[in-house]
Amino acid sequence: MARGWESKDVESQIEERESVRAAKLKERPPEEIALERKRESLLLTRTRLLAELQAACNPRYRALKEQALAHIDAQLAEL
Repeated sequence: MARGWESKDVESQIEERESVRAAKLKERPPEEIALERKRESLLLTRTRLLAELQAACNPRYRALKEQALAHIDAQLAEL
């Protein structure tokens, strides 16, 4: 198979995947997209808080991170 055909085939696969993804995004309502983004943001924040909590030595700082983590968990439970 010629090198040009391979790259065109890969390019067409990428374009097809992007068009399918764009079509899925258009089908979903904006509220659902916003909710998913908020959930992803909360999960990233939770991951960061867990890392900071593991590294925390000061009891006050540790308590603050535990409170923040509980707040994030409560927000995730509401979603």
